[in-house]
Amino acid sequence: MKSGVVYKILGPADWAEAQRAGVIAGSALDRADGYIHLSTATQTPETLARHFTRADGLVLAAYDGDALGDALKWEPSRGGALFPHFYGTLNLADALWSAPLAIDAAGVHILPDTMT
Repeated sequence: MKSGVVYKILGPADWAEAQRAGVIAGSALDRADGYIHLSTATQTPETLARHFTRADGLVLAAYDGDALGDALKWEPSRGGALFPHFYGTLNLADALWSAPLAIDAAGVHILPDTMT
């Protein structure tokens, strides 16, 4: 399956824990589902709109999907679209970059220019 860059959206508490631990172990939902929910660049805006509307203090972390190996699976989700799911923990040091997500006046998150 294709990989490329994949993205993890983290709330403030999950980001603080990742910085403390050096790994992203996932949100409560991720842990309940048994994998870390990721998105592609084209999926990220809808993921933000559906699950993080007007949420403040979010951080977006980018990972090289090819470097994640066999623990990265592409599985059906919203409307049958294939989404990247990571079975394991993500080392924070392996992130290509991370950036805080600002919110515009309409309440929409502004994606970083570095997003590919």
